[in-house]
Amino acid sequence: MAEKIYLASPHMSDEGYEMQYVQEAFDTNWIAPLGKNVNEFENELAIKVGSKSAAALSSGTAAIHMALKAAGVGEGDIVFCQSLTFSATANPIIYQNAIPVFIDSDYETWNMDPKALEEAFKKYPDVKAVIVVHLYGLSANMDKIVELCKKHNVVLIEDAAESLGTTYKGKHTGTFGDYGVFSFNGNKIITTSGGGMLVSDNEERIDKVRFWATQARDKARHYQHSELGFNYRMSNIVAGIGRGQLKVLDKRVEKKRYIFEYYKRELGDLEGIEFMPINEWNKPNYWLSCITLSGQVRPLDIMEALEKDNIESRPIWKPMHLQPFFEKYDCISGNVSEKLFENGVCLPSDTKMTDGDLERICNIIKKLWK
Repeated sequence: MAEKIYLASPHMSDEGYEMQYVQEAFDTNWIAPLGKNVNEFENELAIKVGSKSAAALSSGTAAIHMALKAAGVGEGDIVFCQSLTFSATANPIIYQNAIPVFIDSDYETWNMDPKALEEAFKKYPDVKAVIVVHLYGLSANMDKIVELCKKHNVVLIEDAAESLGTTYKGKHTGTFGDYGVFSFNGNKIITTSGGGMLVSDNEERIDKVRFWATQARDKARHYQHSELGFNYRMSNIVAGIGRGQLKVLDKRVEKKRYIFEYYKRELGDLEGIEFMPINEWNKPNYWLSCITLSGQVRPLDIMEALEKDNIESRPIWKPMHLQPFFEKYDCISGNVSEKLFENGVCLPSDTKMTDGDLERICNIIKKLWK
């Protein structure tokens, strides 16, 4: 069996930054849930993306959940949510007993279509919050989306789980809305093995999130709880890994860009292939290199050919409004997300890949056209 090539897997720094912070936690016996690494990871990430405050949490899903709670979303409230995404974006809406209304994407960004969002506001004027996603590291059209949310006085939450390091017109994704969410899952551009971060310029709300996420323990000598709490805080060990990973974020973005450009150069002339859209106002992190197909070669052909050679690839996310659990909820506008799912493939985008690995992948794909 040929050596395995992963879609995207953890990539620790060559310099060993992560172990320095983890070792410090061990040496000081500070492996308990909170500590210096947690505080510093919050500070360092907030500075990196240009946000005033951050809360380190156990996952990106937890961060979305806390953002919805901080936004005052509760039972029966309507939340607009991008349909083309992973289920972790939509699940927390249900945690809050709220009602998701899914919004289609556009071909220009693969993300929330501002025209569909405008339609949704007309149909559901009492919406409580909007969750936009920056899919595969591609920024949504934030000017129009922010404008619509401000016009209707609605809280905007950015699911930037896949887009850490991406900028829109020079500003980091995750910092346009009221709340921004990042993920450090094992497949993300930097990882803590598992974890997430909620950022906001509203420091009072972030303080409240930290309170909720630490079991909502009141300031009292005894254990007292006046509100419902959650066990959502990131551990000091995990945060140490994150601090080390943050030091190599720019290197990882550069390698992801290199991978995308390699694919585009080698595969871009094949009939029926189109690459994910890179707009002039968007500087993506190229988390995954994605293509769509319109010819005789179909996504499954590519995925199966790569799989036979021990290489991982994936379909584009299946839209939420097509998922069995969510299909009962409304979806606004056309079928762009369905077409992207039907025709799309995520190519291997692991930052540890060599040129030899990339050549191996491209040769397998090219043979399907011969």
